[in-house]
Amino acid sequence: MSNRVAISGNNTVSSVKDAVLCFFPTRLRHLLARLPDRIWRDVEEIRVRMYQPLILNLGWDECYLTYQGRLTTEINEGYKVETDDLSRIIQLITNSSLYAVEEELRNGFITLPGGHRVGLSGRAVVENGKVRTLKYISGLNFRISKEIQGAADTIIPYVVDRRGCCYHTLIVSPPKCGKTTVLRDLIRQLSYGIPSRNLRGQTVGLVDERSEIAGAYKGVPQHDVGPRTDVLDACPKAEGMMMLLRALSPQVMATDEIGRTEDVAALEEVLNAGVKILATAHASSIDELKQRPVLKRLMDLKLFERYILLCSTPRPGTLKQVIDGVTLRPLGG
Repeated sequence: MSNRVAISGNNTVSSVKDAVLCFFPTRLRHLLARLPDRIWRDVEEIRVRMYQPLILNLGWDECYLTYQGRLTTEINEGYKVETDDLSRIIQLITNSSLYAVEEELRNGFITLPGGHRVGLSGRAVVENGKVRTLKYISGLNFRISKEIQGAADTIIPYVVDRRGCCYHTLIVSPPKCGKTTVLRDLIRQLSYGIPSRNLRGQTVGLVDERSEIAGAYKGVPQHDVGPRTDVLDACPKAEGMMMLLRALSPQVMATDEIGRTEDVAALEEVLNAGVKILATAHASSIDELKQRPVLKRLMDLKLFERYILLCSTPRPGTLKQVIDGVTLRPLGG
């Protein structure tokens, strides 16, 4: 599978650094800026926890940032995050107003320009059994969003036939195996059209409940999801699918991480309207899917025509197996 990072838009090393480092206080910003570009190309997460060493997840390894701006695997050499560091980062990502991002705090993350996200941990403020906001924030996780154009190339022949017909498709893998990246690129390719498969550009309705696929910032997608894609950002999946179906006439409906009972009812409505479905789900195998009652119901209904199983070896997004949704037998050897 092609694993090249798009060189346009928000995905060059310099643009990623510019988009992320501006949310760090001066001292940490300078240390992180010293890291070479080859490291920044691999950075997936930057974890900032009160009184703990700052950690960089590089996908292939987890390292600590030193006080000299180098990486080390020795935890005792790592830069320990101070109260002022965390407070300043929170001021920067919220523009000094927690109230202004209260809705996002309720969901546990804040989306930054470029589609990057900051997950937050702290004390939950609960009202009527639901989280209203977070306070006493003690940990942050900067998730670096990278657009990999071509990530869906290996699955296209299984999702789109030579006549340009799309199959209802569920992309399946454990966490951090590239589901969202592959789905994003699949949406992009369908939206532009795939001449080699005789597929004209499709109108795609994308329900991006966690703001991960399009990486929308203030409603504007920060990633290329195609010219014919309509995005409902931060909207619950079931409700969003119905909104798009009624108002925007999609030919393809896309969403991620299905698994709730209401998702099934919405997907059935979409299917009955003649709209193609693209979605993702957490599981390591078809047998594991069957252990989840909601997903087992989808399998029993034979709603999906293709199950695309991904793995992380040798890299996230690697095609492991394709399963026919009707026979549940492997395709393509």
